[in-house]
Amino acid sequence: MASDDGRDEGGSRSSFDLVKKLISAGVGAAFMTEESIRAYLGELKLPKDVLGTLLQGAQKSKDELMDRVGNEIIKIVQKIDFVHEASRFVEEHKFRITAEVDVVKKDRKNSQVETPL
Repeated sequence: MASDDGRDEGGSRSSFDLVKKLISAGVGAAFMTEESIRAYLGELKLPKDVLGTLLQGAQKSKDELMDRVGNEIIKIVQKIDFVHEASRFVEEHKFRITAEVDVVKKDRKNSQVETPL
């Protein structure tokens, strides 16, 4: 029987805590690097093949998430009528252009052009 602190009667981590940690690593894997995931799961002392499988699953999940986010952004951008938005912007704003021009006297020593012989 597990106590309130997540340990069973023998004092070792309960399987519930192990599953909880694996699930939280899976959810957070989309925002973590492979090294971060290795470090996070490293204290569980998992076999290398299990760790490799988890890392592959995390990478696959990350790729799927990025594909979905990218596709959603593309859908949103495709709905924007840029010509209409630019026209509306120009109609609702006025443009002010300012310039500053300085006229500076040349230094005669440095400004003489040498003519070739």
